Amino acid sequence: MKQQKRKPEQEIIYQIYPKSFQDTNHDGIGDLRGIINHLDDLRDLGITMIWLCPIYPSPMEDNGYDVADYKAIHPDFGTMEDMDRLIEEAGKRDISLMLDLVLNHTSSRHKWFEKAVQDPGSKEHGYYIFEKGKEEPNNLRSVFGGSVWEKVRGRNEYYFHSFGKGQPDLNWENPALRQEIYQIIEFWKRKGIKAFRMDAINFIKKPEKWRRMEADGPDGRCKCTKVVRNHPGLLDYLHEMNEKCFKSDGIVTVGETAGLPYDQLEEYIGKNGCFTMVFDFRHADLDIRSGDEWFSRAEWKTADLKKRLEVSCSHIQKYGPGTSFLENHDQPRVTTKYLRKDQDDPYGKKMLGMLQMGLRGVPFLFQGQELGMINFERTDVSELEDISSIDQFGRARECGYSAEEALHFVNLRSRDNARVPYPWNEEKYGGFSDADPWLACNEQAQKRRICFENQKNDPDSVLSFYKKLISLRKSSDWSDTLNAGRIRFEEGNEEVIAFTRQKEEKELLVLCSFADHPVKTLCRKGTLILDNYKETDMNVKVDEEGMIILRPFEAMMIETEKRRENDE
Repeated sequence: MKQQKRKPEQEIIYQIYPKSFQDTNHDGIGDLRGIINHLDDLRDLGITMIWLCPIYPSPMEDNGYDVADYKAIHPDFGTMEDMDRLIEEAGKRDISLMLDLVLNHTSSRHKWFEKAVQDPGSKEHGYYIFEKGKEEPNNLRSVFGGSVWEKVRGRNEYYFHSFGKGQPDLNWENPALRQEIYQIIEFWKRKGIKAFRMDAINFIKKPEKWRRMEADGPDGRCKCTKVVRNHPGLLDYLHEMNEKCFKSDGIVTVGETAGLPYDQLEEYIGKNGCFTMVFDFRHADLDIRSGDEWFSRAEWKTADLKKRLEVSCSHIQKYGPGTSFLENHDQPRVTTKYLRKDQDDPYGKKMLGMLQMGLRGVPFLFQGQELGMINFERTDVSELEDISSIDQFGRARECGYSAEEALHFVNLRSRDNARVPYPWNEEKYGGFSDADPWLACNEQAQKRRICFENQKNDPDSVLSFYKKLISLRKSSDWSDTLNAGRIRFEEGNEEVIAFTRQKEEKELLVLCSFADHPVKTLCRKGTLILDNYKETDMNVKVDEEGMIILRPFEAMMIETEKRRENDE
């Protein structure tokens, strides 16, 4: 089957964490052949692109985001021949691949870094950020905790790492290093990769001089994101990379640009921007006061979520397609985060799906989201695999929280929540593998019988509802409106997120109730397109006050008459 040429806003992107998707060689670790074996299932879901988390050789200190070789495949995942076959077989099903590019740092096991440490006079030494001295150059704290500086053994020299000490940052000031990176990108383009997700890409520009910062924690350190994220001069590198690698070939790019100010969006995703789209994480982190302090919890209401979505969408739609996501490999399960005590409610799970698919932006689904997966609550810190979760537990303890409290905070936000093996069926290990998995399966989900096999033929399942939502965006009379229409958030009940999508003469109204009880909210007459309750009148009726009663966690998509200009 020949792949169809799509505009970026027509993509439906499904993120796969290869290590946890499907094991075919009986070692408890997912692999590329496991993905190939389920391409028909992904095609039936309706997705158009797979975002593949890192599959490169790596010591796995950060589960693949510490790359040891950008032009090879980790043996745990298979071979380059397997990768070539995945690209080919996906293409036959009109599915393209997005590769995760980790270009802010490498693994300390990368041959460049090994040469840099071995020989200070080598060209590779200039590929990284080194500072001479007997003491650390400053007091910055890495994203994963502890100092950003690690001493080189046997020398009065330190190297810089924004993340773990096994992830030394690359020196983008060096033109030779940038050329190496562009060659890596060209290598994968020749393989048939059509898109790239740029990991932590707004960390690549560093200050010319390092200085001590005012401490913001009991460890006497200051978070490095205040200094090395979105630093002036960053755009010079991003525009150069776009010009040399992406622009002329129509490659889709998405930047992980946490903390990007809205007034800079035009430079990033505008007509002459450096990316096709970027991720905005403000709505995803509304349950914590700081993205790198999980123990600093924030109370929130539906109105707070609505406001963050409204601000984000209103800014992004001025310039580009944007992204619509609720989960990824770094986030907890949205059912637990947004539904809280009602995480098991099937109507709530479907409502969240309609919220995401109705919003403006290219939809990004994370594996298992289409099943309504929930968080996996650990009972002991020893059960944690994620480097960030282990660090957050320690930092919570340093700030005076008990071990029980610290584990509670980590359970709510742990990246392990999303990274558990995919539940294909109710067999041992959920059909993911016949060997003990690298990460324990989600026992809470197993007890609730959440798995692909139980949902694929059930017309009322969460999976079936996601298929309907994807079909609306992909191949319906309302596809253009959902993919490219403008968005406007509407007034109404404070427990309801309401917005309209409008393009030319078509207008859709989306209502999503976050209430566990019936609520009354503003609505307009129209024809029902989709509802998460089975028995609903297709002719949407409102009372004389223009109100409608929504059932618990009800979600409705309604075709309404386009309002006149003076009504807006």
